[in-house]
Amino acid sequence: MTNNQTEAHEHSMAPATGIKRWLYTTNHKDIGSMYLIFSLVMLLIGGSMALLIRSELFQPGLQLMQPEFFNQMTTLHGIIMVFGAIMPAFVGMANWLIPMMVGAPDMALPRINNWSFWLLPFAFGMVLSTLFMEGGAPNFGWTFYAPLSTTYAPPSVTFFIFSVHIMGISSVMGAVNVIATIMNMRAPGMNYMKMPMFVWTWLITAFLLLAVMPVLAGVVTMMLMDIHFGTSFFDAAGGGDPVMFQHIFWFFGHPEVYIMILPAFGIVSHIIPTFARKPLFGYHSMVIATSSIAFLSFIVWAHHMFTVGMPLVGELFFMYSTMLIAVPTGVKVFNWVATMFRGSMTFETPMLFSIAFVVLFTIGGLSGLMLAIAPADFQYHDTYFVVAHFHYVLVPGALFSIIAGVYFWIPKWTGVMYNEGMGKFHFWLSFIGVNLTFFPMHFIGLAGMPRRIPDYALQFADFNMIASIGAFLFGLSQLIFVYNIIQCIRQRGCPASPQVWESAEGLEWTVDSPAPYHTFQTPPDLDKIQYSNGHN
Repeated sequence: MTNNQTEAHEHSMAPATGIKRWLYTTNHKDIGSMYLIFSLVMLLIGGSMALLIRSELFQPGLQLMQPEFFNQMTTLHGIIMVFGAIMPAFVGMANWLIPMMVGAPDMALPRINNWSFWLLPFAFGMVLSTLFMEGGAPNFGWTFYAPLSTTYAPPSVTFFIFSVHIMGISSVMGAVNVIATIMNMRAPGMNYMKMPMFVWTWLITAFLLLAVMPVLAGVVTMMLMDIHFGTSFFDAAGGGDPVMFQHIFWFFGHPEVYIMILPAFGIVSHIIPTFARKPLFGYHSMVIATSSIAFLSFIVWAHHMFTVGMPLVGELFFMYSTMLIAVPTGVKVFNWVATMFRGSMTFETPMLFSIAFVVLFTIGGLSGLMLAIAPADFQYHDTYFVVAHFHYVLVPGALFSIIAGVYFWIPKWTGVMYNEGMGKFHFWLSFIGVNLTFFPMHFIGLAGMPRRIPDYALQFADFNMIASIGAFLFGLSQLIFVYNIIQCIRQRGCPASPQVWESAEGLEWTVDSPAPYHTFQTPPDLDKIQYSNGHN
């Protein structure tokens, strides 16, 4: 909190009413809610695009759309899901939970917090508006490789570049805010090794964001200059190098995929101990493993590029460093399993999603190890095997953990319990849908079906049909989730106690449910509440 008296006065008041509350709010809970609602809307838009893609691939031959529109859908689906659904959802959770978990009254920079949210609707409004422009939306895949995204791109690419800049600014401001809050506003007595795992994972994620977002800004600016100002960064005819684009992009892109999974590790590290009724096994090793993953994420980027003609030494380096990153990830999986071992487990909805996360994320990790083997990658590269791999770590990984986190904390946010039966129904439909969609893709990938194509050879027809049915099952089952959330917001459910879950630990469970508009005006005394956080 600043010394500015007006701000202090603002924070002492009750929330404003009407639209002003949401436009001008500096309250971390309001901003967290806006992030979460925005990401849900983006999830539904991006999911609808995925269903269009899967409808086209239901049968071989061109069925519903032109190949150009198909390419636009694959591109926008990727961009919206990564930057519009997964990342804002984690930022929304950070906003809601970090101040409550560390015992702070609010985020360190409340006005920047408001601004970093309000940049997003405009950025994504701009991305979606490209669908209605001459030449259509971006059609070069979410990785936007030059020269497809420069020389051969539709005119709308300029709008896309501008919107990526705005998203990047929002992410950097959010990251600065998280770091400032965690480092400066912890309750007295909460040292770094007493911080909850979610706070740890977000601190590390925020540093990753600060490190790589400028790289993305740099590469899209170079694209802009190639398109409009006659430079040749990525144009071989002018002395540039298209492979350089891939190096710069993936130097951003690989840490980015860890930005999307580290907060998920934090969420699951809260849920599993709660429902296993045991402290988290190996808290210190979890922190070290998370830090190791973050460090290693910077030296593995070229494993996306084994087929570009790298020197053999380069291929070997990136192959071994990629395999090395599996070690700290394996440590985390071991710790979660060890936490569950001989615990008095119950299987409420958050726990079901968390267990599914551990199992399916591990499958995604193992297919990643297969892709890390350079000579094998020549076979797998640009096939549906890659699609299967990253969807197994992003959907049952990032998305399941977000859903688990929402079910886990929504009683604290709204003050009422969600419908447990509906939650379990949602879980089983999602679980079956996800596996039905993405598991067959391993097989069609190994058999050689390329990515990002609207048509395919006849031998892939059966598996593609199964995958499309699974996608519709998974997509439509999310409507149950949306209904369940809306019922909680409308206060249609049993009132929740402050503790909510029998053995939940942490400062957020010491305040009322719903959490008051302003929490921890006076810092909490950690000794009085016997705060353990994974320490026996």
